Amino acid sequence: MVNFDPASLLNKTVTDIRPSGIRKFFDLLGTMKNVTALTVGQPDFETPWHIRDAGIRSLEEGRTYYTSNNGLIEFRREISAYQERRFGLSYDPEKEIIVTVGGSEAIDLAFRALLNPGDEVVIPEPCFVCYEPLVRLAGGVPVPLGLKAGNGFRLNESDLRAVMTSKTKILVLPFPNNPTGACLSEEDLTSVARVVRESGAAVVSDEIYAELTYERKHVSIASFPGMRERTVVIGGFSKSYATTGWRLGYTLAPAILTKEMAKIHQYAIMCAPTTSQYAAVEAARNGDADIERMKEEYFVRRNLIVSRLREAGLECLMPEGAFYVFPKLPDSGMSSDRFCERLLYERQVAIVPGSAFGSSGEGFARLSYAYGVRHIEKAVDGIKAFLEAL
Repeated sequence: MVNFDPASLLNKTVTDIRPSGIRKFFDLLGTMKNVTALTVGQPDFETPWHIRDAGIRSLEEGRTYYTSNNGLIEFRREISAYQERRFGLSYDPEKEIIVTVGGSEAIDLAFRALLNPGDEVVIPEPCFVCYEPLVRLAGGVPVPLGLKAGNGFRLNESDLRAVMTSKTKILVLPFPNNPTGACLSEEDLTSVARVVRESGAAVVSDEIYAELTYERKHVSIASFPGMRERTVVIGGFSKSYATTGWRLGYTLAPAILTKEMAKIHQYAIMCAPTTSQYAAVEAARNGDADIERMKEEYFVRRNLIVSRLREAGLECLMPEGAFYVFPKLPDSGMSSDRFCERLLYERQVAIVPGSAFGSSGEGFARLSYAYGVRHIEKAVDGIKAFLEAL
């Protein structure tokens, strides 16, 4: 009998992908007690009752069957109306919207439908951890573009032109940004749109935090001249309505792109959870007040955590969106990973090293303020004590 090694069966692209740096700290937390964590990027609010009731009602009425592949048409109409009402975007619910299992599936669909082997994807960093692995799984070539704290971690025209080539197929636009909280102004977006139009590239615009902006209203690059036809907008319900576990996202894209993404979704997923879709109809239709209520609380938490971190001696930009801060760590000779490990073991406070979000995040750390005020204060007290001991 020939010796057989199961590892020989594995896809090399998959085996070469590194596990998420965020998951490493989640796993460490599972081995410890009494840890004060600011790691999780999910609201601490419960899903509003009127949304839960809609899901419960759908179960009680036996509406537990498959929906159409692209999602309940009633839900897609509500997404269309919501986008028009909140952001001035117009998409046909019949041909230009797909309901997905969270925003991550939506991003995966966009990459797989657009990329041919060897196509380049420009990814501004620091950024959400899924972009690079999903590009590689789709056969693309990630091209990281390191953003600078001195520019507020915003994307600018000169930096973008420096990395765009004839092979560039997609620009990922991850704003409002996880982990930095950076947003782009209309002036920023105008210059980015100009570069993209000149290059002939497409844009995957991750707007999952679109509702969580504090100084100015979010504007989508899809609303700029010549951009709608080349943009896939990624949206979702997890952050704005506190429905992370319901697993709902969506794509907004021209019909020709939506048709191809729908093929992948059809064979890989079939459809998003039916109960979640019925609940989200209620969220999109009657949830504007929930968004504002939660955003007001995040605003208070944001100002508190930035103030307290600065008092502790850390440089910390004021985030303009999402619910994260990204302070610069002291020059202690430690990597961000080692700093966060020591903070966890010595002060039982968990934060995420900036290196988990790309090499340009080294020297920083991400803290989520999707936690209550007392929890935030306790965590920052631990960080301050750790810094003083250093």
